[in-house]
Amino acid sequence: MAEPRSRSRSADPRPNILFSLSLNRVGLPLVFKSSFDKANRTSSKSFRGPGLSEGLKILEKVKIAYDIPIITDVHESVQCEPVGKVADIIQIPAFLCRQTDLLVEAAKTGKIINVKKGQFCAPSVMVNSVEKIRLAGNPNVMVCERGTMFGYNDLIVDPRNLEWMREASCPVVADVTHSLQQPAGRKLDGGGVASGGLRELIPCIARTAVAVGVDGVFMEVHDDPLNAPVDGPTQWPLRHLEELLQELVAIARVSKGKQRFNIDLTPYRD
Repeated sequence: MAEPRSRSRSADPRPNILFSLSLNRVGLPLVFKSSFDKANRTSSKSFRGPGLSEGLKILEKVKIAYDIPIITDVHESVQCEPVGKVADIIQIPAFLCRQTDLLVEAAKTGKIINVKKGQFCAPSVMVNSVEKIRLAGNPNVMVCERGTMFGYNDLIVDPRNLEWMREASCPVVADVTHSLQQPAGRKLDGGGVASGGLRELIPCIARTAVAVGVDGVFMEVHDDPLNAPVDGPTQWPLRHLEELLQELVAIARVSKGKQRFNIDLTPYRD
């Protein structure tokens, strides 16, 4: 999955053609992610998006024009039905991963549900979140690691979570850009705070996740990261995308990350 951003606040969030070509050349399927409303922005001054009605119209145009599946977030139960008519995958934001009513309403759409693990949660919580969706009659679910709070303004990525979340018996996705956010770590001109980030470590987290054996990678990509209206500090430059993806594909081909190591504890004699 990937979340390429629009060049400006007024532009449609359409995937860059070069972005799609990069994925085609390395043989990876693309799911386009964009939000109609970034309802959980750190600052009230931050750009949120066009809203539900207009946002879904734009996402539907992207889906048809580029013939690609769409994933977008929901923040309230009433959003699930209209979003389910457009999106192929519905995403539950990390802060809302335990909200039973939201999980159940999303499940009722019958669409694939991607649940982001809360920054405050142990990986075992994902087993419960997935169970809520399955008990609502929807077996189509996956979980996403996006880092764990480490102090007030930092996140860490614990590779063990990628292993432990497999206990939910569903695909595991690694969000390699949001996991490098520094929540409320950047002061805004005129007062207030916004999220900072560690863009230079995106390859590190991506390499680690793929070596461990994830089923997908979520990545924010932009052709002009310094002017991105959302999450600029954790946007990966479009010009470097294909090079990084080629490396990740190579790592995936040689990794045995999804295979449990058969550990022999009997006495060893050389």
